[in-house]
Amino acid sequence: MKRALIAALLMLAACDSEPNDAILDIGGGRPGDPATLAPSNLTSFFDCLRENNATLISAHRGGRHDGLTENSIENFEATLAHTPAFMETDIARTRDGVLVLMHDDTVDRTTNGSGDVSSMTTAQFQALRLRDYQGNVLDTSPPTLRQALDWADGKTVLELDVKRGVSYEDVAAEVRDAGAMGRVIFITYSVDGASRLARVAPEAMIYTTITRAGDLDTLQRRGVDLTHIVAWLGDESLDEGLLHALNARGVEARWGIFGNDADFASAAEAGVQGVAVNDPDAAFAAIDAADDDEDNDAVRCAR
Repeated sequence: MKRALIAALLMLAACDSEPNDAILDIGGGRPGDPATLAPSNLTSFFDCLRENNATLISAHRGGRHDGLTENSIENFEATLAHTPAFMETDIARTRDGVLVLMHDDTVDRTTNGSGDVSSMTTAQFQALRLRDYQGNVLDTSPPTLRQALDWADGKTVLELDVKRGVSYEDVAAEVRDAGAMGRVIFITYSVDGASRLARVAPEAMIYTTITRAGDLDTLQRRGVDLTHIVAWLGDESLDEGLLHALNARGVEARWGIFGNDADFASAAEAGVQGVAVNDPDAAFAAIDAADDDEDNDAVRCAR
């Protein structure tokens, strides 16, 4: 049986009070169907990962696929065609206040247009056409956050990286309006950022940079529910001592592995609960191949 992401799929039966059978199998048990990873309770899901030594794959900007581009629904779909994963995406805002998916301040790199996102109306933004990683213009437009939230329902969890000039309040309001607070995770980069977001949306699941175990005490003093926190340990060498200290306090952790020679399997073996990657297919294959346990905790958790 598989200890990594496929294990996490099996665990959803134990993590969710009313598991969706279609979520328990890659492709819902039908050849050619896409994978799904849509737990109904994120805090329970992350507890299952930690307690059963399983590893979640996060597709950075949705993953990287030839003929497609980052932060597009088509790119998300291409990842889910092969790999159950959460989708990391970036949130910008147009001149008229609509939240959209775009990493850069400008649209120059990933579309056939130019200029700042913040200077465009939504109509102008969505009139653009995306470019693939090879620079070819595609017959698809960059999506709004609401379009992505509606698409993701029942398929995956969106990890929301709120970019410069966009407020947590606006993003939280949009997520609530879509009825999606239980199926997104907010990304922050400091204890201060996590504390501020928790005041805006105390029910939200939050990724945040943690550099020492004492950061958890700071969050607690500020009234942050640690069951809603997943620590980000960066994308350099993994601090296994910090990882184990966090896990001992019931807090899960994730790590970024973005290089072409990434050793995904070793990260899972170290016990990290999540890996953020550019190549989710390769990460899934490596973690899966490294595990030869035929009857592990993930299977027992699913029963």
